[in-house]
Amino acid sequence: MNIRKKDLEKWADYLLNHSLDGIKPEDIIMIKGEHITWPLMSILQDKIFRAGAIADINLVAPDNNRGQVWGASIVKYGNKEQIERVPEWHKKRYESMTKYIEILGAEDPQLFSNLPEETSATIMKVDEQYKNIRLTKPWVLTLFPTKAFADLEGMSLEEYTDIIVKTSIIDPAMLGQVEEPIYQLMKKTRIITIQTEHPETRKILELKLNISGRNSIKCTGKRNFPDGEVFTSPDANSVEGEIFVDLPVFNSGVTIQGIYLKIEKGVITDYKAKKEYNTLKKIIETDKGSHRLGEVALGMNKGLQKALKHPLFVEKVGGTLHIAIGASYPEAYVSDPNSIEGKSIIEDLFKKGILNKSSQHVDIVVDFRKGGAGRSVYFDNTKLEIKDNIWVTSNP
Repeated sequence: MNIRKKDLEKWADYLLNHSLDGIKPEDIIMIKGEHITWPLMSILQDKIFRAGAIADINLVAPDNNRGQVWGASIVKYGNKEQIERVPEWHKKRYESMTKYIEILGAEDPQLFSNLPEETSATIMKVDEQYKNIRLTKPWVLTLFPTKAFADLEGMSLEEYTDIIVKTSIIDPAMLGQVEEPIYQLMKKTRIITIQTEHPETRKILELKLNISGRNSIKCTGKRNFPDGEVFTSPDANSVEGEIFVDLPVFNSGVTIQGIYLKIEKGVITDYKAKKEYNTLKKIIETDKGSHRLGEVALGMNKGLQKALKHPLFVEKVGGTLHIAIGASYPEAYVSDPNSIEGKSIIEDLFKKGILNKSSQHVDIVVDFRKGGAGRSVYFDNTKLEIKDNIWVTSNP
């Protein structure tokens, strides 16, 4: 399906001027994505070159999950030693860029689904250093509609494209105002309590996370586009209890659903999934940090009402909550994670187990709207409510 050029232009302008704060002649902006996302990539590179900067087009092979250092072929037919032989130019390419745009959207996710566990884990570990380089630069992710992703949602390409494009050309400025009350409350909160109901046992499960002293972050299109969440990272040692996660999670080309986690002293000690348990197992068993949580967040985009399976969209839906298996966000602990002082604090918090490091960061989402598994969320003693499709405090 063709997307109108004026919509692509508007979308690209938001990514370059809002998310990345504009283009300077000295910029080298990497644009990464599969060839199927070319309509948006092309508009972006035209604008970058017109501004006097350099567009580094990083085309991703269809069998490569999000442009990792290697694709599915080496995972199937190679070995650990081969995976670790990453050409030096690859690192230099990432180091030389000043800004980064990743356009999500796959032609055929089956090409990188259900891959061998051991080599898949090696890819994640090897790729981590390049991901970390990217995270030190201004970056943004967006999602381009493809037939494969439309099929995943059980929608026609036309219907799916309409949802993606409409939400990607809405002015993100309104998000800051919508998120402000929850942001202010989260900053003052010590303990978040999440209550969910297991659909089979009808047992009310409770998960507690300590976020005392953490920075809270409003998301207004600077990193994800579209956007709409307020998040922080907990003291990873503090997480205790159980949770049932009902909304589908798209990961590694497959959809995981019906996730149960039991967490004791910060560590995931038991886990189940109704669908794609083996994929969940691969995620959790990746490394030591993937047995712990790195994020807790509330979805605050009231314009997103249909919970699409892709994480970029489902985690933003107003009235949802998500936690992340894996890495913490350094900015939740220090204001400037890239400063010498910031790096020192982060390393100290990591050694104490408060900040979590992992090759994984997988968002899993609970629906607290009618019909979902979510029952209650408390910020200390304040119970949150859902009004007009967003989270609000019960006693404003």
